[in-house]
Amino acid sequence: MDDRVIETVRRALAEDIGAGDMTTDSILTQESEITGRFVAKSAGVVAGWDIVRATFRLLDENVKVYQSVSDGTEVKKGESIGTIAGPGRAILTGERVALNFFQRMSGIATATRRFVEAVEGTRAVILDTRKTAPGLRLTDKIAVSIGGASNHRAGLYDMVLVKDNHIAEAGSITEAVRRVRAKAPAGMMVEVEVRTLQELQEAVGLGVDRILLDNMDTETIRKAVALAGGKVPLEASGNMTLRRVAAVAATGVDFISVGALTHSVTAADISLMIDKK
Repeated sequence: MDDRVIETVRRALAEDIGAGDMTTDSILTQESEITGRFVAKSAGVVAGWDIVRATFRLLDENVKVYQSVSDGTEVKKGESIGTIAGPGRAILTGERVALNFFQRMSGIATATRRFVEAVEGTRAVILDTRKTAPGLRLTDKIAVSIGGASNHRAGLYDMVLVKDNHIAEAGSITEAVRRVRAKAPAGMMVEVEVRTLQELQEAVGLGVDRILLDNMDTETIRKAVALAGGKVPLEASGNMTLRRVAAVAATGVDFISVGALTHSVTAADISLMIDKK
């Protein structure tokens, strides 16, 4: 697992535990062993087993997590999806953090799957965005991948995306792209955001790697696809809802980026049910 993901989990545990789990440490002895079951209390796509497992192992390597279903599996409400066994203190102390990751990631994967299903039969690829929870960028994007979509850039460092405020500062799309090409590493992908068909025409002539159609209505997106004529891949973005996305995909765009996958996700409902003695 990526060291950055482990560090994300480590920070989450430190935030929750602080000076110590006063409740668990008072009630359970160091020798206590417990078992339990992970139960899906809502239907959806499971995502995050590696992060769940890492959470408990950071507390005690003797905690064992056994999954009954794999990441990416659709499960029903009430379904048992895995079990846990090991030192009781570690399990109860790590429970909330593990479930926070598990529920958020499964919620993202579920939402992503619905968008992917909605555009089946078209050329459109669903992408995520940088509209992720601060500090959870990596796990959010892992969940999107599990849901069946593709990841957009990881951050500001691995791809150029010239947006409206960059263009306003440079004075034009052409000048913004010129400045980028003068400084960005050779081979780095360059994408340009446009808001009108006139801006699209300017961007197409610059030979950029991708053009983002920002907040265009569906009919304008259709005109943009015709205008670009396949010369450059097009990405539609802005106000992409599950109700609308199929119509946007039908215009012939190559990519559709959906901020809602991560910025307004509804977490799945997953519980850890400890077996009674």
